[in-house]
Amino acid sequence: MNENQIANTVVDVAFHLHSALGPGLLESVYQELMVYKLRERGLFIETEVDLPLIFEGKKFSSLYRIDVLVEKKVIIELKSVENLLPVHKKQLLTYLRLTDLRLGILINFGSVLIKDGIKRIVNGLEENK
Repeated sequence: MNENQIANTVVDVAFHLHSALGPGLLESVYQELMVYKLRERGLFIETEVDLPLIFEGKKFSSLYRIDVLVEKKVIIELKSVENLLPVHKKQLLTYLRLTDLRLGILINFGSVLIKDGIKRIVNGLEENK
């Protein structure tokens, strides 16, 4: 699967979960269920992936953690807040740059309408791939 195909699956699962559960649960609950449903669809999933940072030639581990990494291609950053802030998008873009990955999906399960809580963040990914 390419990044866009993975993203379609992620968005479908997010819609399903939000429809079934609604907003207001803890982020950890949505993460656990998202991982379960994506694995159920046959995707390789890693959670709470350490993202080291190299600064002045020294590697610093455990400074950042990726919520969910799908097929080693797409980062999912999950939130359960009333409103997304600009810093949430910047955080995900930073993760993409540090990993040299091209696509991230920011999902806020706190949104009343899940379509308003899903943001696609790209790092050099062509939209038509």
